[in-house]
Amino acid sequence: MAKHHLSIDIETRSSVDISKAGAYRYAQSPDFEILLFAYQWDDGPVEVIDLTADESFPPEIWEEALRDPDVIKHAYNAAFEWYCLNRAGYATPLDQWRCTMAHGLYCGYTAGLDATGKAIGLPQDKQKLAVGKALIRYFCVPCKPTKSNGGRTWNQPRHDPDKWTLFKEYCRQDVVTEHEILRRLNFFPMPEDEERLWQLDVAMNAYGVRVDTKLIAGALYVDEVSTEKLTAEAVELTGLDNPNSGAQLVPWINAHNKEHPDDPDLLADLRKETVEEALKDRDNLPEDVARMLEIRQQLGKTSVKKYVAMDVARGEGDRVRGLTQYYGANRTGRWAGRLVQLQNLPRNYLKTLDYARELVKAKNYDGLRILYGNVPDTLSQLIRTAFIPSEGHKFVVADFSAIEARAIAWLAGEQWVNEVFATHGKIYEATAAQMFGVPVERITKGNPEYSLRQKGKVATLALGYQGSTAALIAMGALKMGLTEDELPDIVTRWRNANKRICGLWYAVENTALRVMQTAQPQGLNGLIFALEGDLIYGQSFLTVRLPSGRKLYYPKPFLQENRFGKQAIHYYAVGQQTRKWEIDSTYGGKMTENIVQAIARDCLAVTLRRIAQKGLQTVFHVHDEVIIDAPMETTVDEICDLMAEPIPWAPGLILKGAGFESSYYMKD
Repeated sequence: MAKHHLSIDIETRSSVDISKAGAYRYAQSPDFEILLFAYQWDDGPVEVIDLTADESFPPEIWEEALRDPDVIKHAYNAAFEWYCLNRAGYATPLDQWRCTMAHGLYCGYTAGLDATGKAIGLPQDKQKLAVGKALIRYFCVPCKPTKSNGGRTWNQPRHDPDKWTLFKEYCRQDVVTEHEILRRLNFFPMPEDEERLWQLDVAMNAYGVRVDTKLIAGALYVDEVSTEKLTAEAVELTGLDNPNSGAQLVPWINAHNKEHPDDPDLLADLRKETVEEALKDRDNLPEDVARMLEIRQQLGKTSVKKYVAMDVARGEGDRVRGLTQYYGANRTGRWAGRLVQLQNLPRNYLKTLDYARELVKAKNYDGLRILYGNVPDTLSQLIRTAFIPSEGHKFVVADFSAIEARAIAWLAGEQWVNEVFATHGKIYEATAAQMFGVPVERITKGNPEYSLRQKGKVATLALGYQGSTAALIAMGALKMGLTEDELPDIVTRWRNANKRICGLWYAVENTALRVMQTAQPQGLNGLIFALEGDLIYGQSFLTVRLPSGRKLYYPKPFLQENRFGKQAIHYYAVGQQTRKWEIDSTYGGKMTENIVQAIARDCLAVTLRRIAQKGLQTVFHVHDEVIIDAPMETTVDEICDLMAEPIPWAPGLILKGAGFESSYYMKD
């Protein structure tokens, strides 16, 4: 039976700030309400139902569309429409929904409806109306009660009929824009596996993860006490009105540090790195300067904001929902963190996490200070532990071991690396052995050769994508005790030991350039590079078909000299710094990084499906790690076995999982 399509956009209101609490908490508010429902049946006209005027869904929409499994529902950021409609009593199964935003992200476009419409080249009459933000502020956000507005807390349609008419038009136009974007994206279909993966992601986000409310409350209280005491100590120490002010504190520190007027300044600013660098020489600093720098370091801890974010986003069942964004990383398709930003949680090193948690729950500031000294750092280390399993469950946490090193060696055919992963798995030791020509057996604790392991480790982590000495420094080589003079030799030795991986960089670049020059598809090591486009709307992409069948998209590609005077591939993307749609460029190592990380992501996707098929609930995942809210009988080995199972589309790729179980999330 031929399926029909229904494009949908809704306008809603809630007193919960969606930007801070997320869509799921927003829709759980008791005052949440759907105001407008705009829809387009197939290619017909767009209609708008005004639910504030007691208009009801026509039977053909409610009975024949929303409830019909043969009608596919489309929306831009469809997770929002699906969840909000379900909350409002219009329940629809998730497998009937498709997300045009997810499809656009898959094709290399940006996330916002307005930005994607412009990037994809919609004509002006099909683009999103610019007046939306002001109208949303007026009708969808509570207003401050005043005498002039009669003390009301919400603006209703009757309070400004002209604005309401414009708001209905704005809602209607969003459907037009979404439909026109979808019309263009349909030339480049999103694989069914990816659609199901998006649905799995939405279901996981809607399920959410429980948080320890007592720990959060304790952390916020202890932080307040800590900040108050540290600030008071800083005022007493310096005599400054505001020791948190760089304009006041930097001159004070520099003046108090100088023994002679010609001595150089200690600090130029109060950035974290600057203060950290100054404290390296703590023993040679005046005691008051050293202590003030320590106070500044502790006051500068911003990690407590994550406790605030959890508290604000916490909804029904003390669960935070909406923590991951499907295809949040455009070039690879990896997930991104939202709300609490799971991708950059502080690590935990404390050996007594249980005891520290109990002290925080008891709001025992003095106990924390006496036992751990640095209270802000202790709170920072406990952030992960605020995520806890459901009642009667445990967390099973597992991640892929060295998956990028495994994937790049597999793709490049670097046989000695593949053999390491097929046997003992000690890649850092084996890399050092290859680099320095010593038996791997010698690189063990107690032997002088063991110092080479560090060089093997930093080289493995930093150099796989055509990086050089700067990549080693960025990976922390200098902090590991290596000197800058040693770094060029490490780069040379690693490249000599990994000739096939180095060859892959140049092969990837040359293959992509050849495709751009000839417009003919080219194969390389199971990858297919191609130029794709449509003649109707003029879209064009350089695509890389991955072993999984998924494609990476580089929109609007062209050849041009890069800043090094070399012919290079340029394309359009969202700038990491500017967040604008702009020109970017790439090269062999960077494309190899995209491809390898995309393969790693696809391995994770296979694992997430396997976990779901077992009837287990993943509550979130970070990089290559999965966190499962598991029944007590689930074992770590069971999950690690799933991760190690062969991937059908990657014969010969050897994967391994390592994990642990816990009553809270942590870094093992």
